[in-house]
Formats: sequence, structure tokens, C-alpha cells
Amino acid sequence: MTTAAAPVTDHARRVEELGRIIMAYSQVTEKLQKSHDQLMATVQSLRKELSEKDRQLERRNRLAALGEMAAGMAHEIRNPLGGIQLYSSILAGDLCDQPQSLAVVKKISGGVRRLEALVSQVLQFTRDITANVVQMNLDEVIDESIELASGQLSARNIECQVDGPHPMPVIADPLLIGQAILNLVLNAAEASTGGGSGKIFVQYTAVAGQADGDARQFHLSVRDSGTGISPQILDRIFNPFFTTKETGTGLGLAIVHRIVEAHDGTIIAANAEGGGAKFEIRI
Repeated sequence: MTTAAAPVTDHARRVEELGRIIMAYSQVTEKLQKSHDQLMATVQSLRKELSEKDRQLERRNRLAALGEMAAGMAHEIRNPLGGIQLYSSILAGDLCDQPQSLAVVKKISGGVRRLEALVSQVLQFTRDITANVVQMNLDEVIDESIELASGQLSARNIECQVDGPHPMPVIADPLLIGQAILNLVLNAAEASTGGGSGKIFVQYTAVAGQADGDARQFHLSVRDSGTGISPQILDRIFNPFFTTKETGTGLGLAIVHRIVEAHDGTIIAANAEGGGAKFEIRI
């Protein structure tokens, strides 16, 4: 009996060992598959990030070349503008007793001033923007920017709603961030005009814990109640000199883009789900 039972026991032990080996092999295979899937997801994410960085680098190189050309042209234009302004002021003094002729000269002077303002914007765009970062409260800078825009908001009958924590300490350049917010609010005000009134929504939040995507400190968005941005121009919205406005220079959003880049941040333009355009800054 003992001799006959031994082969059975030995066989059962071998089957049990084989089962353990198969189970261990299955576990290793499952772990390898999970590792493979994670690596593939990481590779795809890195490829997407690399593609985006390549696109940003190409855009920066293109803008750098455009900036050099624009700076040269702006300086060449500014010199004769000064002469035209001088001669028109002299002519205005000589025509003080001729109202009709004086009105024409004043139109010339007004045109020169508008060209001078455009040249100043071009030169501002072409200058290197360096962020002098300090400890600042984002909520205070937002309030100051909206206060600066309050005159135009009131004239257009536009309400501006702000939502975010108080205080909101961040490390950034308060002058540049304030300029960027002011430009976005004024741009939103123009987009919101229609039907006699409009709304602008400014929202900002801190980035909790680790860096969230492209943001290290905060998210800030400015949304308007306008008709939104046409999909055909979304890719060109930050290009210098591109504008859909009759009187626009096309430099406001381009300067905002450069300010955000000076903080190693990103800015995204999109159409909001509830309607209107939305600009999101991540720094």
C-alpha cells in the first residue's frame, strides 16, 4: 500500500508545483503587460509634448525674425513721423485764422499720433521681455487691472465678475502680469459688446500640490460673453499684426503671449462651453 501510494503523492506534488509555476508565470506576464502599457502611454505623452515644444520653438524663431524686421521698420518710420508732426504744428500756427484748412492739418496731426502709437506698440513687441519676479498678490494685481479698465467697461455697459481666493500670493512680475490681464480684459470687453451690454468672467485658482500640467503656481482665465472665436483663426490668434478689428493693431494678444512666455508659462485660446471666448493662462 505504501509503495503504491508514493507515485500518486509524487504526481500530485508535481502537478501542484506546475500550477504554482504557471500562476507565477501568469503574474509576471501580467506585470510585464502593465509595464508595457505604461511605457507606451509615457512614450505617446512624450511624443505629444515634444511635438508641442517643437511647434512652440518654431513659432518663437519665426517671431524673432519678424520682430527684428519690425523693429527696423519701426525706427525708419518713426524718424519721418517726427518731422511730419513738427511741420504740421508749424502749419497749424500759420492757419489759426483759417478754420477749414486748420481742421485738415489737425486731421494730419491726429493720423501722425495714431501712427506713432502703432510704432510704439511695435517697438514694445520687439523688445526682449524679461520678468522681474517678486512675491506678489495675484488678486490685488487683477483688481488693479480691472480698475484701469473700468472706464471702458462702464462706457460699454459691461459687467466684470471676479472669482478667486484672497489673498493669492505668487512669484511673478506684477507689472507684466497686470499688463497681460488688462489687455485680456479690454479685448474681452470689445468682444462682449453687442445688444447694449455684456459680461466678463475672470477666474483664478492656485495649483494644489505638485505642478499641474503646464502650471506651477496658478491658473487664470478671462472669458467674455461674445460670439466666440472662429475655428479658422484660432491658430493665428496670437500672431503679431493679426486682427479681426477694423481699428486693431493685432499686437495686444501677441504681447500677452510674450509676457506669459517670459514667465515660462502657457496661454491657450478657446471657445467656452457656455459661449464666448476664453483665454487661459497657466504659470
